[in-house]
Amino acid sequence: MGDKRQDQVMRWVERVATFCVEEWGLPPITGRVLGWLMICDPPEQSAGEIADNIQASRASLTSNMRLLTTIGLVRKVRRPGDRTAYYRIEDDAWHKVVQRKLDSLGAFGDIATEGFAITGHEGPHAERIKAAQESLTWLRDIAARNPRKR
Repeated sequence: MGDKRQDQVMRWVERVATFCVEEWGLPPITGRVLGWLMICDPPEQSAGEIADNIQASRASLTSNMRLLTTIGLVRKVRRPGDRTAYYRIEDDAWHKVVQRKLDSLGAFGDIATEGFAITGHEGPHAERIKAAQESLTWLRDIAARNPRKR
């Protein structure tokens, strides 16, 4: 990869990391791993290759790879005859991210519905809770009516 393209790739990886930090509260290295695994070629990378490319220590990479594999965004793969473990982003990683967010918002919508009932459906506090409940259930209903197409 040429220096100019490599610089562009690494700037993009850093943008992914910044997004993950600001929007999801993830450590920067986790965002860099996700960004790198989205854009790298080949799509399977060893821990050493990932660490070298994102300039991370192997120790810090290990815990982040464990997190990403545990939550199902990244999977470990083996190549026949090769003892090295390789990692790749799951094909449905972003669907999982979106679905988890929708599930979480829907669950809070249920909590808001309960809170609305507690208020007796009256007063300014009821209106604040009702606004949250309506928005969250609206989003959940849109997602339910429009399932992902493959």
